[in-house]
Amino acid sequence: MVSLMPLMGVARILLLATLFLIPCVTAVIAAPKGSGLPLPRFVSLQSTEANLRTGPGLQYPIAWIYRRAELPLEVIAEYRTWRKVRDWQGTAGWMHQSMLSGQRTLIVTAERSAIQEGPEPASPIIAIAENGVIGRLLFCPQEGSLCQAELRGRRGWIGRDTFWGMHPDEALE
Repeated sequence: MVSLMPLMGVARILLLATLFLIPCVTAVIAAPKGSGLPLPRFVSLQSTEANLRTGPGLQYPIAWIYRRAELPLEVIAEYRTWRKVRDWQGTAGWMHQSMLSGQRTLIVTAERSAIQEGPEPASPIIAIAENGVIGRLLFCPQEGSLCQAELRGRRGWIGRDTFWGMHPDEALE
């Protein structure tokens, strides 16, 4: 006659292991993969120096070092505390969230961009911003062709088609 006692012991161990493992697996599956904010979205560089990595972690090599605070970046993916970002030239990689700010900024991509006094197309020009100038975005209506910004201490209105830092159908209020 075969004893069932050893088999019952094995079954009990398997049952207990299953009861302990299911919550652990569920916790891993339910773990947040990012911020939950919409993608893609624009942010800016918070630090004067930040590493862009080839993957989401310190173990991945540095692909690029940014040295311009307030540079606009587009978040295109998230993994835990890491954000996959793309710059105005199309360079993409991973950056830790602590290097990023929710402050909306822009970078002038046109050769030169007129900064106007008001949002009307006929408003007087108060300054000219050259390619590569970074400024803060303040207001941008969805239907308008001009956005309010502050560039090097001057507040005015800049053409949407002369900078990078807003999606075409996006509004900033």
